[in-house]
Amino acid sequence: MDNKVELRVLNISNSQLQANAFALVLEEVDGPRQLPIIIGSTEAQAIALKLKGLTTPRPFTHDLFVTFAEFLQTKLKEVFIYKAKDGIFYSYLCFEKDGEQFKVDSRTSDAIALALRFECLIYTTEQILDNEGYIPEVEEEDEESESNDTLEALKESLSQAIKDEDYEQASALRDEIKRRELENQSF
Repeated sequence: MDNKVELRVLNISNSQLQANAFALVLEEVDGPRQLPIIIGSTEAQAIALKLKGLTTPRPFTHDLFVTFAEFLQTKLKEVFIYKAKDGIFYSYLCFEKDGEQFKVDSRTSDAIALALRFECLIYTTEQILDNEGYIPEVEEEDEESESNDTLEALKESLSQAIKDEDYEQASALRDEIKRRELENQSF
């Protein structure tokens, strides 16, 4: 399928839409679009642990699955998010064993947790990104207003964004703070 678009995990945060749920945000590798997916707490924990490089004393189900697949000499080659309907995303796990490929239907949250563990690529379609994704707004600042923003003011804005649960803004502010701190160190 030639309209596949590669994605990567951008972040995961508490969902503002559903209690006890999380927003997994995937971003287009070669473009500006982002794809938010609401997932459950168990899968969110499995994804977050892998993103942070943490291991648990006992394997999660996803880790057990990887061990089982390796034992059977089966590789997860890619995850493909092929459909979205009524806020639910549908995915295939695309495997390879002995040169033969096959696909298995999966919940998207489980598919992403496995993709991170197998270190395989994640894809979706142009249509899904067009219909379900968005392009985050980037606020343009002129040079004068940028120079007036102190590091302390940015840190206060970051605290407020976290308090307001505006995690996209918080992420952008965190990155700007890090950038400015690095600039200050180089002088």
